[in-house]
This record gives sequence, C-alpha cells and structure tokens, in this order.
Amino acid sequence: MRARYLGIAAIVVYCLAPFYWMLVSSLRRTNDIFDSSPWPSPLSFESYTAAFAPGNGFLRALLNSFIVAGVTTALVLLFATLAAYALARVEFRFKNAVLALIIATSMFPGISLLVPLLRLFSDIGWINTYQAMIVPNMGAVLPLAVWNLTAFFRQMPHELEEAAQIDGCTQGQAFIRVILPVAAPGVFTTAIITFIAAWNEFIIALSVVNRQELKTAPVITSQFTGTSRFDSPFGTQMAAGVIVTIPLVILVLLFQRRIVAGLTAGGVK
Repeated sequence: MRARYLGIAAIVVYCLAPFYWMLVSSLRRTNDIFDSSPWPSPLSFESYTAAFAPGNGFLRALLNSFIVAGVTTALVLLFATLAAYALARVEFRFKNAVLALIIATSMFPGISLLVPLLRLFSDIGWINTYQAMIVPNMGAVLPLAVWNLTAFFRQMPHELEEAAQIDGCTQGQAFIRVILPVAAPGVFTTAIITFIAAWNEFIIALSVVNRQELKTAPVITSQFTGTSRFDSPFGTQMAAGVIVTIPLVILVLLFQRRIVAGLTAGGVK
C-alpha cells in the first residue's frame, strides 16, 4: 500500500513540477529569473504587471481566447450530442465504419492541414476573423467528442426513453427532458476536453490571424518581447502562462463537482 501511494505521489510531482516552476519563475524579479532556488526571494509581481502592460494586448487576447473557446465548445457540444445520440440509438448499415471514419479524421496532424486552410480562408475572406479559428478547432475536437458521447449514450438503458414515451413524450422530448439530464456527466466531461483543446490551440490561431486585436492568449504570450525587442522576457511569459492556466483549473474544478454528482442518481430520477 505504501508503494502505491509513493507511486501516485511521484506521478503527481512529475506532472506538477513544470507548473510549479512556472509559478515560481513568474514571481521572481527580472534579475533573478535564472535563480535556482525553489522559492522566489524576494517576491515580485513585476512580471504580471508587464504582462498586462497596455502595449502587449494581453487582456484583449484573453477575451479572444474566451470567445473562440466558448463558441467552439458550444457548437461542438450541439453537433456532437446529436450525432452521438443518433449513432448510439439508430441502427443502420456500416455504423461501425462511420464511427471509425469519424475518429480517423482526428488522426491527421494539424500542421498538414495548415496550407489548405490558408488557401481556403484566403479565397473566402476569412483571414483575420474569429471563424477562421473556431471552424478548424471544431474539426479537430468534434470527432473525439462524438466518439466519447457515443460510448456514453450506449451505456444508457433504452428503458429511459421507453418510459418517457409511455408518459406521453415524443422521442425528441424524451431526448431533451430525460436523456440529456442523465447524460450531463458525459456532456460536461466532453465540454472540458473541448474547451481546453480550443483554449490551448496555437498553430491555427498563429497562422490565420495577424491583426493584434484578434490574437489569442497563447499567440500573444509567444510574441512578448523585452525592452530591446530582441531579448526574451521569460518572467513575463511565465506570468502570462500562469494567468492562462487559471481559467482551465477553475473550469475543471467547477465541472468536477457536477461529474461527481453521479450518473446513477440521474438515472433514478
């Protein structure tokens, strides 16, 4: 038992060590940024002040990230929920082949799609727009969302819909009033995965947007420059990294409470 806990502790330390060092580095003074001490002394918030300097555009970039990630998550949940429910409940030929094809589309590396996307977006006038970032994000995350929700819906008993239809609900009403509330844990888990993926997306956002006021937080963070515009402001980048990570941590904690509420209680209701 002790070895198990030691193994878990080692994994936790291994996973959290980079984030801890990022936090510590963000709290150092610029002159102490390469100090190897485990805690900054003295504490300094100059990196956070520099991150929110008016010329950096970091605050607007955070808003852009919320817009892109929020819209992507909402649209992915809408389409993935409907598609997954149909794949889980409707019987038709080659259904497994369709599922395999859906998940196979997510295996293409994003960089291989960059040139075709740039050509397409240039032709239709989508360069420097929010949809140029949202649509590729949806394409990257939607297959995984459909796959996860399909497996989740398959585990739900058909008797839930049958009982609702006996009580007078149509199939659509049974889906909205009965199935979706019971499926909330799976939907919330998919929402977390989708939001994190859209929030952290970098390559597409860097390539299809060059207007400062439309860039997302990861892009702005990578483009921070020092006083000479040739040095790398590591402290400022670390501070921005901490700020960008905080919404994800809060989101996971909030949704985790809903997930822990349990699937069984929803089925009994």
